[in-house]
Amino acid sequence: MLAIFLVTFPFFALIAAGYGAARGRILPLEAIPGLNSFVLYFALPCMLYRFGANTPIAQLLDGGVALAWGVAAFIVVGLTVWLARRGGLGWNDAAFGALVAAFPNTGFMGVPLLAAILGASAAGPVIITIAFDMVVTSSVCIALSRLDAGTGAAGERAAAQAVRKALAGILRNPMPWSILLGALASALQWRLPGPIDRTVAMLGEAASPAALFTIGAVLARSALLARAGGARPSYRAALHDVLPVVAIKLLLHPLLVAGLCWALRAAGLPLSAPATAALVLVAALSSASNVSMLAERYGADNGRIARIILWTTVAAFFTFPLAVGWVR
Repeated sequence: MLAIFLVTFPFFALIAAGYGAARGRILPLEAIPGLNSFVLYFALPCMLYRFGANTPIAQLLDGGVALAWGVAAFIVVGLTVWLARRGGLGWNDAAFGALVAAFPNTGFMGVPLLAAILGASAAGPVIITIAFDMVVTSSVCIALSRLDAGTGAAGERAAAQAVRKALAGILRNPMPWSILLGALASALQWRLPGPIDRTVAMLGEAASPAALFTIGAVLARSALLARAGGARPSYRAALHDVLPVVAIKLLLHPLLVAGLCWALRAAGLPLSAPATAALVLVAALSSASNVSMLAERYGADNGRIARIILWTTVAAFFTFPLAVGWVR
């Protein structure tokens, strides 16, 4: 277990450094969106392109991986929405609570962390989960968030409009395109010219530390903005609203993925052990930090979402190494 902590500690230490820099105003809050843009539009796309281009195309088109991950995502979304609605939350807050429970921080945190733990075998499954969550899981949850407009024609129009906006956002997001271009390069066995390849490599190598530092800064910014807005929930309210979603994300999600992978393998589906390990560890990651920005854009309780992301990130420091030891 100590060996696992030695691998994971630097990743969480970089998150803590970003959090401390933003809370201490060493990093101005106004600079965080620019740092986030560098990671999202430059560093991460280059890293994902290189992962895709260096991964055999068969691993990027693994239907068993997509099936296991997709079924688990729908179960987590359905369960979280049901619990939230039963607790009195509206569709908007319930849907974004479900998204933060089902969407791990794969892009900013999972890709470098799982590559360090599992090596090149993690690339294919991780890329599949990123593509599925950005396109399918996010679109479904955004559509559900619009059901507060009603269950009739007005509600259906609002949901359809939300899905169109979500898909338009996906088209503007460079990460799916970098994955697609990387898969195409893998299929054609094509390599970038030397100077361009080195430029892309340099940006890709910057993705890991920059993304992890940015996660901490974004979490600190969300906490500071929530405090400035007077959002100070009671301890009991925080446990009621946050703790169940944290438990679903860090405990139920990886166990569910592991069970589905086992069932699919027992049914004869060619799902490899390395792919199963990668999927379980992706599910064991903390919640995606970009869900907070989506919740703010669509008018959900962003303070609640930010608290869930923060709690899952802190708790994952302890739970993720346990998940690594388990799958090994």
